[in-house]
Amino acid sequence: MPTPALRTDVLDALGREIVSGRLRPGQALTLEEVQKQYGVSRTLARDCVRTLESLHLVRSRRRVGIVVLEREDWSALAPEVIRWQIQEDPQGPKIGGLTELRAAVEPVAAAAAARRATEAQRTRLLELAASIRSVGEEGSVASYLEDDVAFHCLILQASQNDVFAALSGVIAEVLAARARMGGASDIPKSEALDLHDRVARCIAAGDAAGAEEAMRALVSEVRRVLLERGLRGYLEA
Repeated sequence: MPTPALRTDVLDALGREIVSGRLRPGQALTLEEVQKQYGVSRTLARDCVRTLESLHLVRSRRRVGIVVLEREDWSALAPEVIRWQIQEDPQGPKIGGLTELRAAVEPVAAAAAARRATEAQRTRLLELAASIRSVGEEGSVASYLEDDVAFHCLILQASQNDVFAALSGVIAEVLAARARMGGASDIPKSEALDLHDRVARCIAAGDAAGAEEAMRALVSEVRRVLLERGLRGYLEA
């Protein structure tokens, strides 16, 4: 029986082949080709193809095979698709486009969280902000990322807006991608630590305008860092 790790490896390999353009739109392949190339069973090959179909990267067509779809058809906000695109082009426009999405969504979500968060969520945000400062000042990049993901996803959930909450996986992928760009040297600046604290305190106090302003400043800080690292695409204008 194939292991989950093997399935993940094959799916990631196929996904990256498609998003990179090495498998071109309109190009067809068969289950037999997938089996042969990756040395896997027909069952595993079919399972991976079904996942790619669910992400609208391919479509199975009778008498043609498995056809790669145009970029416009892809599930642009699927975390897997995001991860593959950023892995293939870490400084390309995808992370820039997603940072623009963050700038549009997260300040509004922070304001909504200030109005609607439960007391437990407000308390947890303060705890996460304190932990972010602690591990950030210590230079623990891995721990910072874990807390940062939890912090931003909790704000989306605390907005009590299910559309915002549904973006949690997207935000997690963007934050992880930024950390990969910086590597071990990605130590957060004091400005970012202060802004996390401001966001949490404003939400805890029910200050919607302050929470929105602080989150907007936090995403702007992210934009500056990405541009300093040579990001190409949507953030240059």
